[in-house]
Amino acid sequence: MDGGGQGVARRHGAVAEEDPDRRRGDRSGKEGDDDGVDVDEKAPPPRRTSRRVASLDVFRGLTVALMILVDGAGGEWPVIGHAPWNGCNLADFVMPFFLFIVGLAIPLSLKRIPDRGRAVRRVVLRTLKLLFWGILLQGGYSHAPDDLSYGVDMKHVRWCGILQRIALAYLVVAVLEIVTKNAKVQDQSSSGFSIFRMYFSQWIVACCILVIYLSLVYGIYVPDWDFRVSDVKNPNFGKILTVTCGTRGKLSPPCNAVGYIDRKVLGINHMYHRPAWRRHKDCTDDSPHEGPFKTDSPAWCYAPFEPEGLLSSLSAVLSTIIGVHYGHVLVHMKSHTDRLKQWSIMGITLLVLGLTLHFSHAIPLNKQLYTSSYICVTAGAAGIVFCMFYFLVDILNLHYPFAPLKWTGMNAMLVYVMAAAGIFEGFLNGWYYEGTNNTLVYWVRKHVFVKVWHSTRVGILLYVLFAQILFWALVAGLLHRARLYWKL
Repeated sequence: MDGGGQGVARRHGAVAEEDPDRRRGDRSGKEGDDDGVDVDEKAPPPRRTSRRVASLDVFRGLTVALMILVDGAGGEWPVIGHAPWNGCNLADFVMPFFLFIVGLAIPLSLKRIPDRGRAVRRVVLRTLKLLFWGILLQGGYSHAPDDLSYGVDMKHVRWCGILQRIALAYLVVAVLEIVTKNAKVQDQSSSGFSIFRMYFSQWIVACCILVIYLSLVYGIYVPDWDFRVSDVKNPNFGKILTVTCGTRGKLSPPCNAVGYIDRKVLGINHMYHRPAWRRHKDCTDDSPHEGPFKTDSPAWCYAPFEPEGLLSSLSAVLSTIIGVHYGHVLVHMKSHTDRLKQWSIMGITLLVLGLTLHFSHAIPLNKQLYTSSYICVTAGAAGIVFCMFYFLVDILNLHYPFAPLKWTGMNAMLVYVMAAAGIFEGFLNGWYYEGTNNTLVYWVRKHVFVKVWHSTRVGILLYVLFAQILFWALVAGLLHRARLYWKL
C-alpha cells in the first residue's frame, strides 16, 4: 500500500521500496531485475540502479492474503477470525503487519527525495488518498459484496477503519522521518546500537506516545453510559440501554478508556456496529462463534465499539515506528548477517516481552485496545516473518515459490479493494438470475466447493484460498507482466 503515483501506472527503472545496496553498473533496472541481492558490489555513480526488496513485496502479499482469508473464512473458523476480546488469533496479526510494512518502506522511499518540502507534500497527498479510500470502502457507503445497494446516512458514517489507521500512522511516522533524518548520515554504514543512537529522537517520540497512551488508558475515569440499540433485527431495537461503569484503569469491554474517548469524540453512531466482542462468552453461548445473544447478556453486548478508534490508533503508530527501525537497518547495514542479526534480536526480544506481559497478567494481548503487549507480540512476529522472507527470497533467491505473494504485494491496493473489500464480488453479484442469491459467486461457492467437500466450513475455506486469494494473485501476476500497478 505504499508506492508511487496515483491510479494505474507503468513503472520503468528504479522504484521506491529499494535496497540501497543492490546496485550494479551493468543492469538495466527493469522491473524483471528486482530479484537477488548483492550487498558488496557497488556500481559507479553514473550507472547506479536500485532494485526492489523482493521480500518486502512477498511479506505485503502475505498480509493481503491473510486479510482476504480472515474476511472470507473467519466466520466459520474462529481461530482465523479476531479474538472476541483478550487474546490473539490469526486475524489480529493483519493490521500490525500492515503497519510494520508501511514503516519498513518509509526510509527506503523517502531516501530518494532529499527535498523535505517535496517529501512532506508527497506524504500528505498519499495520506489524503488513503483516507478517501478508507471512508469510501469502510465508512458505510459501499455495501459490497452481498448488499447490492449503496450509500450511507451521514449521521451514521464510520470515520475510522483499516486504511484510515494506516493513513494516520503513515503521516505521523513519515513526517517524523523527514524531520529527524540527517542527510549527512544517510549513506553511512552503521552497526550495533549506533542506528538507535542515530535515530534517538524517533524513539523519544515513541516513548512519549507510549506514556500518553498508558496515562489515558489507566488514568481516565469512565462513567456510566447509555446508547440506543440501532440493529433493526435486535428485539431491543430502539431501546435505550445503560452500561454501568464508574471506574478507571479497567481493560474490560464496557469500561475501558479507549471506547470512552471514541464515544465522546467520534459519537457512538459513527462507531463500528458489529464489533468482535459480540462473540464474547458473556454475550453468546456459541462463543467464539457468533450466535444469538443470551437472554441475560449484558447491555454492552449490543453496543457499537470502534476497533480502529482514536486512542488505539495512537498506540498503533508504535508498530510503524518499529517497522521504520527495520528499514533503517536495511539502509545503513551492508551485510546480510548484520541485518539478520539486528532484526532477529529485536523480533525475538519484542515477542518474549509481549508474551511475558500477557501471561503474567500485567497487560493482556488485546487488538481492540492495541495494548503494549499486543504491540510487542505482533511487531516481534512481523520482524521474525520478514527475516524469514529476507533469508529465503533475497539471500537464497527462492523467488518462484513466493511469486504469487510477490505479485499480490506489488499490486496490494488493487487486490485489497477488489477482493478484501468485496468490490469485484459485489459487481458479479449484481448480475443475478431470478433472485439476488442466485449469482455466479453463490453457485461456484456452493456447487464447486461446499457440495464437493460436503462441508460448509471446508468448502468456504477452499473457496477463499482458490477463488479469491489464488485468483487475484494470478491477476496481479498478469498485471505485473504488463507492468501495470495501482499505487496511491
